[in-house]
Amino acid sequence: MRIKAIALFFCFLLPANTSFAQEIDKVLLRGYDAALVIYNRTTGETINIGPVRSSQRLSPCSTFKIYNTLIGLELALIKGVDEPWYHWDGVKRGIEGWNQDLTLREAFKVSAVPAYQTLARDIGEIRMKEYVEKIGYGSKDISAGIDIFWLSRPDTTSIKISADEQVALLNKLLDGKLPFSEKNVAILRDIMQAEKTDKGTLYGKTGSGMGPDGKGNLGWFVGFLENNGKTYVFACNILGGENPSGKTARTIIENIFKSQNLL
Repeated sequence: MRIKAIALFFCFLLPANTSFAQEIDKVLLRGYDAALVIYNRTTGETINIGPVRSSQRLSPCSTFKIYNTLIGLELALIKGVDEPWYHWDGVKRGIEGWNQDLTLREAFKVSAVPAYQTLARDIGEIRMKEYVEKIGYGSKDISAGIDIFWLSRPDTTSIKISADEQVALLNKLLDGKLPFSEKNVAILRDIMQAEKTDKGTLYGKTGSGMGPDGKGNLGWFVGFLENNGKTYVFACNILGGENPSGKTARTIIENIFKSQNLL
């Protein structure tokens, strides 16, 4: 992979002059301390706005649901995308969309932590560890607990992964080099679809972390974009600024692609 500066990123996507590209980049990142990696699977070019930040390992938060889903499908713990799956335990939680029975599609869309905690417990520590090792997921450390290791918690040590590693894993997934069947990867693609326009289709998963004060301190959005026969794999995480979240990271990615007429 050839790594180029962010100024070349925009020139590479669209024939814009370098100074203009740098200016819109600053605006689109909205003042956050961002890691942003975009890999063009057609040309093999990698665009990285900050190699130090993109190599920094952080809690994956709910982006781990990508692989939690695939493992659950491989082990036949999830029967179908629109079949009844998660049965609400009756405990009222702060996100209303979690307080009901959910299909896989619904649980993924609302990022239902209780549903995926139940799935992780059903997978079990031994099988989860085997899959995490097989796919080479970040630090591969699930010792914090089978149903919390991917969450950002101030009092536990979760598994950690960098933006670089997120992109590398997604590339392997799309290449069919991870231990998941084509059928299950197709199911994942279906539920990962985040936006579709006449220009392109965006697939992704958000993730958000909170500090001890209950305020957001980390936002992720990872996935890929398909546009006119080309595929761009991306990972973005944001720190600092005002309430960084997965929703904000997704907005940043969407705005970058839309500014380049790709979405």
